[in-house]
Amino acid sequence: MKKTLVSALTTALVVGAASTTFAAANPFSDVPADHWAYDAVSQLAADGVIEGYGDTTFRGNQNITRYEMAQMIAKAMAKTDVSAADKALIDKLAAEFSDELNNLGVRVSNLERNADMVKWNGKAEYTYYSHRDKDANTKTNDDQLLFRLEPSAEVNSHWHVNARLDASTDLAKDDKDIDAHYVGKHGTHSRQDTDVTLKRVWAQGNYGNFQVKLGKFAQIDNDSIFDTSFSGAEVQFGNKVTFTAGAGRQNFDEDSDFSQAFDAEKTANYQYAGLGYADGKFVGGVDYHHLNSDTFNYAVDKGAKANTEDNANIWLAKAAYRFDKTNALNGFYANNTSADDFDKAWSAQYSYKGAEAENKGTWGAWAAYRYLGQNTDLFSTFDVILAGQKGWEVGTNYAPFKNVVATLRYGNGKDLLTDNKIENLFGRIEMFF
Repeated sequence: MKKTLVSALTTALVVGAASTTFAAANPFSDVPADHWAYDAVSQLAADGVIEGYGDTTFRGNQNITRYEMAQMIAKAMAKTDVSAADKALIDKLAAEFSDELNNLGVRVSNLERNADMVKWNGKAEYTYYSHRDKDANTKTNDDQLLFRLEPSAEVNSHWHVNARLDASTDLAKDDKDIDAHYVGKHGTHSRQDTDVTLKRVWAQGNYGNFQVKLGKFAQIDNDSIFDTSFSGAEVQFGNKVTFTAGAGRQNFDEDSDFSQAFDAEKTANYQYAGLGYADGKFVGGVDYHHLNSDTFNYAVDKGAKANTEDNANIWLAKAAYRFDKTNALNGFYANNTSADDFDKAWSAQYSYKGAEAENKGTWGAWAAYRYLGQNTDLFSTFDVILAGQKGWEVGTNYAPFKNVVATLRYGNGKDLLTDNKIENLFGRIEMFF
């Protein structure tokens, strides 16, 4: 029956792809010293297959980044005069670090790829939140359940087809809660659907330092103010310095994860471009987003004259710096030059360590201050300081078991429009497979 279900899903989707999440491509994601890859790389180093960092040393007693690990594996893959045992270790490492190798333009071994042309990853996720307006004495609580599948299929040596399917529900109502007849009832602000939704599907081609995407996928700045997906095309080229450009249509309908309600069309014409830089401990970039629809309603409040505008023109600058394996800073600043009010959004965050799903017992904590003007933070990714709010966030995450991560967040601040005090809580348990 399992084979029948997988075959049916594969046929329905045509094929799919692994999610291109920030974590998979993040060069600052450490490989802890107790990870199995260290033993494998140590053995390859002892056999003379891997030469370490390039200065003939292998720092086996230190955490290194997944990007650094992939660089060493790539050099090992280029060698032909290796033993059968070492070849098996290289194949295993290549499978583990396939995303990082792909970012380096290295094709994972045919043995690993041909073993399973369609791969299935995903997670089950429980989320609880409580949004409270202290001055108005109002509160919205909700608990939600999500099941996500992210299939990946190889078309040929350069192309994959990718997808994301979400099935989610509001546990309190066991029904969707975004329709008009739920206004004022439990879970009013939830964006959960009860149906299985094809959130993303796209084809991706990789040609060395050039990449192209076609379909429905996540755009740039999806880790801050554009945590959604759009339909169109994107190209990216470069290595340490990258240029990315995309164009298509952005959905503003009820199922689009948008932060603010728009009185215009359900979709907008959309173009973006970004210049990024990543080297060593630093990552940064400058991006631009342009959206056009019949009307963006930038009204200051319900009784005010509507400040209408056909465009949103948003500039964003971002940077992240990792001081060592435990301490890091990241932040961004964005401005919608087409809006007169609530036209700025920014965030600064300090992070200490971080839970790693594959490593039981790992944990992390962070503190941040966020100012999220709702006319710029259109598709917010943040959970306890929301679009239209400002304030402090503290949080922690922990991996109690392998492939299980628990996260807690607390936010305290003010509503930008009313100046009311707000207090928000967020909890999530994720089980990855």
